[in-house]
Amino acid sequence: MNENISTNLTQSQNYIQNIKKLVSRIVVGQDVVVERLLISLLTSGHILLEGMPGLAKTLLVNALAKAIHLDFSRVQFTIDLLPSDILGSEILNQSSGEFYTHKGPIFTNLLLADEINRAAPKVQGALLEAMQERKVTIGSETHVLPTPFLVIATQNPIEQSGTFELPEAQLDRFTLCHRLTYPTAEEEEEILRRNLKLGIDKKDGGAVSKTEFDMIGDEQAGSSDDLIHAMEAVQQVHVSEVFIKHTVDVIERTRNHPDLEVGCSPRAGIAIIKASRARALIHGRDYVIPEDLFALAEDVMLHRVRLNYEALAGGRSGANVLQSILEQSVK
Repeated sequence: MNENISTNLTQSQNYIQNIKKLVSRIVVGQDVVVERLLISLLTSGHILLEGMPGLAKTLLVNALAKAIHLDFSRVQFTIDLLPSDILGSEILNQSSGEFYTHKGPIFTNLLLADEINRAAPKVQGALLEAMQERKVTIGSETHVLPTPFLVIATQNPIEQSGTFELPEAQLDRFTLCHRLTYPTAEEEEEILRRNLKLGIDKKDGGAVSKTEFDMIGDEQAGSSDDLIHAMEAVQQVHVSEVFIKHTVDVIERTRNHPDLEVGCSPRAGIAIIKASRARALIHGRDYVIPEDLFALAEDVMLHRVRLNYEALAGGRSGANVLQSILEQSVK
């Protein structure tokens, strides 16, 4: 391997470890979620986090943004949200009689779209151009979004009252869809211990109990150049022809499986290759291996497939079907 490439990979891996270290000071556990967020960032792919409330999704994204020194915005999606509430709008200056553009919260590096499935389809559709083309149209003008730009959306998988299911076209724009689980007993004990030590914040003649958000500091894992170098290092990770053929085989099986009404699009194959490269770098390798595909398959593919009526009636799940496809592909 070229010496310059080797040095770049080593520096990038150190940078990634620094990010993990800073985030772990704030968030207990959730190592897989942190890895998936880093994969999304390093590959410029959007991510959907699916999990119950209280699993530190907002805290995690906030801590990550601070560690990488990126701008961060959070939008709470509700039924009455309008596209202009996210994108911005043209406002009339009454003194001059001219319109000026008021940019919305989407003009940031990390956009947390909290409970995205609570917004009406018109609002969800407003994100499509931004997620795919990284630009938005306000009035008659097109504005380029900051670089990097990453949408991190969340949704509650249980409570469906007052929600709108994300259409396939929107789901397909998410490189990853990660399903969060509750912490282990040991991790939850550590969460409680840390909370006991937070104390109070005295100011303006009063006091308020501190939260985990107050513990997020200004220390950074590196510079913006370090992030650029890490993204370049991902591009240097080797992908073999065998891995490409294996990926195509798995994608093709989803399109021909008797239990699936909708299989994966070509975008799924692209996402697997990109995400596998980033995962390899995070794990200290300059090449991808089958383990990367198997580890990422559910996050990349499960939200892109749909079971047919017969499979649903038979009690099948998307995860079970995908697991059988992966097992068949290694035989």
